[in-house]
Amino acid sequence: MSNGEIKAIFTDVGGVLLTNGWDSASRKRAAQQFHLDLADVEARHHLTFDTYEIGKLSLDTYLDRIVFYQPRDFSKDDFKAFMFEQSQPYPEMIELIQQTKKRNGIKLAVVSNEGRELTEYRIRKFGLTDFVDFFVSSCFVHFRKPDTDIFRMAIDMAQIHPEKTVYLDDRPLFVEVAHGLGLRAVHHTSYEETRATLTGMGL
Repeated sequence: MSNGEIKAIFTDVGGVLLTNGWDSASRKRAAQQFHLDLADVEARHHLTFDTYEIGKLSLDTYLDRIVFYQPRDFSKDDFKAFMFEQSQPYPEMIELIQQTKKRNGIKLAVVSNEGRELTEYRIRKFGLTDFVDFFVSSCFVHFRKPDTDIFRMAIDMAQIHPEKTVYLDDRPLFVEVAHGLGLRAVHHTSYEETRATLTGMGL
């Protein structure tokens, strides 16, 4: 069991447990693969992706806006399959989080910004429900980081004081926001550093 100080871990998914779901590198690969104008894809993406991430657009509608607003010689299913294939696991981090939870008997929650179809695919593909207690994903709760409401919702759902909760994220801004709410926020940069940090916390 834990040393009593830490009762929960909140973690991001993209950049911590898995690769990012649909980042700029993925969009660049998509533009190359499907012969798209990358600048146009990026401009359209930035105008509409936030709405998709907070669950107010379907993936089909998002794709209609950034890719399929004109006829293409490939199908939407082909494009979605490519999107999903971009997700890859970080096995060492998944194992670290699984074992830390099991060894210390603590709660584990995901707090992430992702659209619904990508979130559901990634949860299913990588078996995240096998070890995550609950998911506070932007598409489910209609808030997205850095909005403090998404963190407050996770805190409320866990019913554990922020000072007894560790938060892992690869984005410094989100770490700063979480720290401002009293969470023990950790900037994840590598497996080795995060493992050492958790060990230093007695986990």
